Amino acid sequence: MTCKALREGGAQVLAWDDNPDTRINAQSDGVALTDLDRADWSEVRALIVSPGVPLTHPEPHRLVRLAREKNVPVIGDIELFAQAMAALPAERRPSIVGITGTNGKSTTTALIGHILKKAGRDVRVGGNIGEAILGLSPPRAKTVFVIELSSYQLDLVQTLRCDIAIWLNLTPDHLDRHGDMAGYKAAKFRIFSNQTSEDAAIVGVDDDHSAGVMTRLKASQRQSVVAVSSGRSLGHGVYALGGKVFDALGRSPRAILDLKEAVSLPGAHNAQNIAAAYAACIRLGLLPEGIADAIRSFPGLAHRLELVGTHKGVRYVNDSKATNAEATAKALASYNHIYWIAGGRKKEGGIGALAPFFPRIEKAYLIGEAADEFAATLSGTVPNEVAGTLETALDLAARDAAAGARDTPVILLSPACASFDQFRDFEHRGDMFRTLVRARIGNA
Repeated sequence: MTCKALREGGAQVLAWDDNPDTRINAQSDGVALTDLDRADWSEVRALIVSPGVPLTHPEPHRLVRLAREKNVPVIGDIELFAQAMAALPAERRPSIVGITGTNGKSTTTALIGHILKKAGRDVRVGGNIGEAILGLSPPRAKTVFVIELSSYQLDLVQTLRCDIAIWLNLTPDHLDRHGDMAGYKAAKFRIFSNQTSEDAAIVGVDDDHSAGVMTRLKASQRQSVVAVSSGRSLGHGVYALGGKVFDALGRSPRAILDLKEAVSLPGAHNAQNIAAAYAACIRLGLLPEGIADAIRSFPGLAHRLELVGTHKGVRYVNDSKATNAEATAKALASYNHIYWIAGGRKKEGGIGALAPFFPRIEKAYLIGEAADEFAATLSGTVPNEVAGTLETALDLAARDAAAGARDTPVILLSPACASFDQFRDFEHRGDMFRTLVRARIGNA
């Protein structure tokens, strides 16, 4: 997509990929290839890399190192988009809402897009969700771009200016890419880099790292700053408490939504996502009542606490996007009487941090490379069984949930692991779960 966009813009493109299969696919799409190790870099304006290409850790990719030796900027597709938007006349420049955080980015991005569409706004949703940023339709007057931004993508931006920059939370993740928490946090913080007094930062304050970000932004007095929380009242901001969302942006707080009505957004983590989306849409000029109505109608996202089906009182929930323990904690906090399918390629830290939620789990069914290690962690605390595969785990969980005589049992796929040992990605894993569940319900 980046090569196509550059060619259509009149650029001469020198394209390469280290993967032979990708090179074949690129050539079949009409992309001419150039071995950049042997190219003449004297007239190269920029090296545009995929977000997955290492910049610093565990070591820079050889082409990144070469570009730096030649004083060639290393950027990504988000930066190309930013430069194109900045070049537009002021009256044609769209509004840009950027969303980052360790967890909740996709849901918040999709929710804001949904609310804006319900309000009749011209909106484009993309970035790290859905369509790549350069594949979205060009802006018209008053277009709003709602962009999910990963730390990998933010590492590659220089001029991106977000009218509204949303920081949801920060917990350890991608440390192999960024080196440590300081590097990870610095990459995320780039979302605020080019904001001015005309812009707004919306910051979740429910973890220590993010509370520090709020303090830093307030001290800078560069932009307007709004706090959001899913567990405590705020003097100024938007927060969820006692099962309701409160708007405290004015003189006194007022309840604007009962969270029970947001049926596709269960759990405290989604309450924070709702608060952030509400704050952004208020900033964009929408009315509270319209925002609340749109939140009620939000259908949810695939692979994020997705209710796949219910059969004989047993709910089947696909949370395949939960690739780390922090994300799985949010899922476990959302239900009781859980028959938990977990495992895959483990990430640093394992599942020991989930111990406060173990009483909610009736039994665990463990799959993939992490199965034996997870079984050892759960031993003596949570009944568990090494199932090996997703299909076997689902069969065992369905058997036990049916025999458990519990009210509202939940079979929950929330792996707390990457998927690459058995699946292409988390979406493939979640799609397989959905297919297996629907076949089981249909056969029943």
